Amino acid sequence: MIAVNPTDVPSPFGDYSHAVLAGSLLVTSGQLAVTEGEPVPNDVGRQAEICFEHIHRILHAVDMGFEHVIRFNAYVTRREHMPLYMEVRDRVLAHFAVKPASTLMIVSGFTRAEFLVEVEAMALRGTSTDPQSRS
Repeated sequence: MIAVNPTDVPSPFGDYSHAVLAGSLLVTSGQLAVTEGEPVPNDVGRQAEICFEHIHRILHAVDMGFEHVIRFNAYVTRREHMPLYMEVRDRVLAHFAVKPASTLMIVSGFTRAEFLVEVEAMALRGTSTDPQSRS
């Protein structure tokens, strides 16, 4: 197994990796809307965008992209946040013919009250949801 902690993603809050690559399988930790030197936005959509930006950077660090994602798990703190999160996720995946599996749950909260959404991904090298890819 290989720990994946890209330098362009803020460090994890604790003693864990942003992702682990085990053979061809990449599993990310939940990503939150943490940025260097900026406050956490109070907008669910913007928080979701930051989560997906972090996931993109993690994927890129191991020469993968969103086309390799086979599953997203996401968590929001309020039912009203679901459409805003889904709008961002759907925009990220808009040009893929095959969409990854996806779970969205409502939770009571995260480590800090200002976090409204958390997203994790599972990706598999050698597969692709890109209709142009034959890998």
